[in-house]
Amino acid sequence: MSSAKPPITPFSPYQKLVVAILAFLQFTVILDFMIMSPLGAMMMPALQIQPAQFGVAVSVYAFSAGISGLMAAGFADKYDRKKLLLLFYCGFVLGTFLCGIANTYHFLLFARMVTGLFGGVVGSTCMAIITDVFPLEMRGRVMGVIQSAFGGSQILGLPIGLFLSNHFGWHAPFLMIVLMSSLAGVVIFAKLKPIDGHLGLHPDRNPFHHLQTTIRNPKYVFAFCVTALLSIGGFMMMPFGSAFTVHNLGIDIEKLPMIYLITGLFSIVMGPFVGRLSDRFGKYRTFVFGSCMSVLMVLIYTNLGITPLPLVILVNVLMFVGIFSRMIPSQALMSAIPEPASRGAFMSVSSSLQQISGGIASVIAGLIVIAKTDGSLEHFNVLGYVMLGTITTSVIMMYFIHRSIVEKTST
Repeated sequence: MSSAKPPITPFSPYQKLVVAILAFLQFTVILDFMIMSPLGAMMMPALQIQPAQFGVAVSVYAFSAGISGLMAAGFADKYDRKKLLLLFYCGFVLGTFLCGIANTYHFLLFARMVTGLFGGVVGSTCMAIITDVFPLEMRGRVMGVIQSAFGGSQILGLPIGLFLSNHFGWHAPFLMIVLMSSLAGVVIFAKLKPIDGHLGLHPDRNPFHHLQTTIRNPKYVFAFCVTALLSIGGFMMMPFGSAFTVHNLGIDIEKLPMIYLITGLFSIVMGPFVGRLSDRFGKYRTFVFGSCMSVLMVLIYTNLGITPLPLVILVNVLMFVGIFSRMIPSQALMSAIPEPASRGAFMSVSSSLQQISGGIASVIAGLIVIAKTDGSLEHFNVLGYVMLGTITTSVIMMYFIHRSIVEKTST
């Protein structure tokens, strides 16, 4: 048997356009979620709330996104995906605007709930569109470019958001996202073609029965469990990252934009690179490599004390290389599981579990972490040990996903 690697199929002009549109859309959605973490050091004293309350403010987005994803799953394969995307993206913009005018803790909770109700379905719809438009051998690269939006949000969004919050208050970043999201919506409406090829493959017209069939499929259930486990580990440290950096690592709050900028710069380069590697050398192999690096860097990071800024940046960069090397190939592998007639429902349920699991992780993290009177956090290293367990278990479970996909494609 030849050991030569298969050639890389280039994107068509329209596929490049779709990738660019979805990447920019994901940029706005990811930025909306991520901006909460660096603003935590400002929002907690401004709203006079404790870490546990801030953990709830972060997780309410995830819980509402999870609920809306489950509610939309039965309908996800019944309509043109472009129309669904526009509908829920408009709701996401509305929720973000409410965050930008919130003046109390409870109003902020309501605004985050509205944002999550619509934003959660946006992500699953994007995944279904990717699966419809791109074959499996391209999806590693697509996921890599899409995930580069994560780095882009750090390079452009977070530093600009922090700059605006330092000069105009913590509301300003949300209003900035509203402006960018409105522009993204116009581009989607004007440039994205209807995506309705799945409609003829959907014989089940009852949305509730379609959802029931999806969540009872044993193959899907196992994939949902893996998704939940990946999310629990991925969300655990996120809510308190900025507070830990400022109060435990001794980094001045004005230096946070520099950390996000440099880390994001490496992330936006690593995303497409990791995606290309996963298409070339194997998605599961890339996932295992990322898991090993993530374990090492998370354990180092969560046990740091007062640390020089260059070392903090280096650890953050290496940690995100590991995270991306897990995230990109795992998403590409998961996209190969559902059949065409149930892709929308599968992606919606998967997104819901991802959001709900992330919300649970944020709440648990808020209960584990304790803020001292000087603002420093206790028991942050415990989060690293919990992540070690979730990462190890996910490597084992993902192997069976990988093996089933190999068997499916070989037949």
